[in-house]
Amino acid sequence: MQERPENPFPPGLTARVELTVTDADTAQAMGSGDVPVLGTPRVLALAEAATVAATATRMPPGSTTVGTRVELEHRAATVVGRTVVAQARLAAVEGRRLAFEVTVTDGGETVAEGRVERALVDRQRFVERAARAS
Repeated sequence: MQERPENPFPPGLTARVELTVTDADTAQAMGSGDVPVLGTPRVLALAEAATVAATATRMPPGSTTVGTRVELEHRAATVVGRTVVAQARLAAVEGRRLAFEVTVTDGGETVAEGRVERALVDRQRFVERAARAS
């Protein structure tokens, strides 16, 4: 019987990424609304970037993670010029599934929070399957 290698992603891993909001990040620019504030799709992308950063230094060779599920509550508007910070914490690991808790803040205010799930996959196999499916 072959031993399983130790999981490279222990719960508790964290990362943070920052974004200074520009016109290109607004709901107007992204087509997700008609107001000049940080768009929800950009908030989600920032939260996902934090989850990717949390696993980056421990990623096994030939592997990557892909997003599989998102639950995000966008609570507050952020105007152009403000800097938001997305933080991700790996809350649970179940086999290849990684569950993160994410928050996005503007100063002391919570802009968004939720959960992002990712799956650990073999990068080459994943890309090959995706190409065959299209």
